[in-house]
Amino acid sequence: MITVKNNNVGTSARKVRQVVDLIRKKKVEEALKILRFCEKKETAIVVTKLINSGLAIAAESKKYDLDNLIIETVKVDEGPALKRIMPRAQGRAYRISKKSSYITLALKEA
Repeated sequence: MITVKNNNVGTSARKVRQVVDLIRKKKVEEALKILRFCEKKETAIVVTKLINSGLAIAAESKKYDLDNLIIETVKVDEGPALKRIMPRAQGRAYRISKKSSYITLALKEA
């Protein structure tokens, strides 16, 4: 099994989970096709790069058949949130939380 991680993705965990749910338990080839036409482009690109990284590790080790790899588990956790302040009228300030997420992806041979 190959495990790949990406920490501090600049998108909230909820938005990443919407994309990741489309590809869970699918073949890698099929998952890449789904991500290519996904509406959430920025998140889809991050997940695609993560899958390609896992494929590179599999190709380098020469223990796995690249055609039979499936995405076994994908886990998305909340990362640290950057706290920012937005100035508002009459001297007030609203708080803005810029959320991030951690993605962990595991590839396995079918």
